[in-house]
Amino acid sequence: MTESLFDIEGPGLELEERHALRRVAGLTTELADVTEVEYRQLRLERVVLVGVWTAGSLADAENSLTELARLAETAGSLVLEAMIQRRDRPDPATYIGSGKAEELRDVVLATGADTVICDGELTPAQLRTLEQRTKVKVVDRTALILDIFAQHARSREGKAQVELAQMQYMLPRLRGWGEAMSRQAGGRVAGGAGIGSRGPGETKIETDRRRIRARMAKLRRELAQMSTSRQTKRESRRRNAVPSAVIAGYTNAGKSSLLNRLTGAGVLVENALFATLDPTVRRCGTPDGRQYTLADTVGFVRHLPHQLVEAFRSTLEEVAEADLVLHVVDGADADPAAQAAAVRVVLNEIGAATVPELIVVNKIDAADQAGLDRLRGLFPEAVFVSARTGEGLDKLQVAIADRLPAPRVELRVLVPYDRGDLVARVHNHGEVLATAHTADGTELRVRVDSGLAAALSPYLAHPLAFGAPAAGVPAEEGTA
Repeated sequence: MTESLFDIEGPGLELEERHALRRVAGLTTELADVTEVEYRQLRLERVVLVGVWTAGSLADAENSLTELARLAETAGSLVLEAMIQRRDRPDPATYIGSGKAEELRDVVLATGADTVICDGELTPAQLRTLEQRTKVKVVDRTALILDIFAQHARSREGKAQVELAQMQYMLPRLRGWGEAMSRQAGGRVAGGAGIGSRGPGETKIETDRRRIRARMAKLRRELAQMSTSRQTKRESRRRNAVPSAVIAGYTNAGKSSLLNRLTGAGVLVENALFATLDPTVRRCGTPDGRQYTLADTVGFVRHLPHQLVEAFRSTLEEVAEADLVLHVVDGADADPAAQAAAVRVVLNEIGAATVPELIVVNKIDAADQAGLDRLRGLFPEAVFVSARTGEGLDKLQVAIADRLPAPRVELRVLVPYDRGDLVARVHNHGEVLATAHTADGTELRVRVDSGLAAALSPYLAHPLAFGAPAAGVPAEEGTA
């Protein structure tokens, strides 16, 4: 019988699992072509991945490390080796334990790696100790995601958001070597103030922290000014009663491809993690002629760094204030249910848990039938589509129209022909139930919001102007 480990906190893990540093097969991205290897070695960091399996199944732990490998490749790294250790919790000093840190050092030497990436967020002490043990650079999952965001940010707002998140992460981890960071400044070193300005001075690390805090304060002010413009646009859409939908979901689930299919937006589509950082808002129409806005958002990921959620809060407000969230799930992924759960965690963090949600399972052209059947059981209300081939998009548009808020007031109006602007507003922002052209103008039976109803009130027609109401369209409360 396998010996087990017990401690004061309860049953421990089996000794064999606890002591093992498992290799994960199939995650190396090293090239077989020698000519390309020499080129890649000059340009890419050579990394070893390390994960700690604390809960769930081995398959869950390996899926998490597989995702870390994709993140590393997106950041421009060459994955040489990937390992998992089974522990009840990460070691507080070295993340994987003292003995395993020495084994990791041997693997680093054997593979010629120059970086170790850990599948978790390391404390400053863990980061420092592990670097001292392995003698190479150590990066955690949070720093890796921040680096990818920094590479992909394009707009001024996106760059400011990423820089703020990086500084929030960097501030508690700021450190230096030897006396370089503890030396006190004086004289010209203290900014050139010279005689009369010398005092106790501040150490180099204190100076750097002060400068980082000042930069963070400036970035927050700039982001607040940028968010004002976004808020103004949202208020304008609300005034005009334009419903809004947003596309949210896991990174690389096909959100931008879906936006392009539905609106012809022409935004960047790339088979890479976090290809979209800057939100795109486009106008779209339902099959019954109503107009609404559709916004693309930054992708989510398991354990999305809280610094990013905070820095991108102004952008993510688009999700929290929408009328409908199109939650895109990658149907071809190995564990789509876990992806959906991770997205819902982030939606809850940004206050969007109460927004109506429509699950959209994408990439059905690349998924196997058994996986799709499982997803139909998990998400019975979901719409299954392929943004690449266009399959299922008609059903998606109908589902969006059904879930968007409908105008509340039903009217019969006779609009003179010289008020074509009102007829256009009704078609853009309301729902036209019936139309007839007479000698005096255009007769309409419509459902509109209260603001547009007030504009149409001078042209109210007799209730019997159209005869009986159209079949299947009952009048709502508030009918004029």
